[in-house]
Amino acid sequence: MAYKVTDECISCGSCEAVCPNSAVSEGDGKFEIDASKCTSCGECTSNCPVDAIIAE
Repeated sequence: MAYKVTDECISCGSCEAVCPNSAVSEGDGKFEIDASKCTSCGECTSNCPVDAIIAE
């Protein structure tokens, strides 16, 4: 189960900074998570200040 960034993303970058698998990158207007790299560790979700990351 990978995670997905919703439109509530404020592009703060806190999720990218904590991802141990480099699965998070800056996309067009919000950050994106590469499902093939995501191991569902939850670091991104626990560090998102606006709860913009959900299970896919």
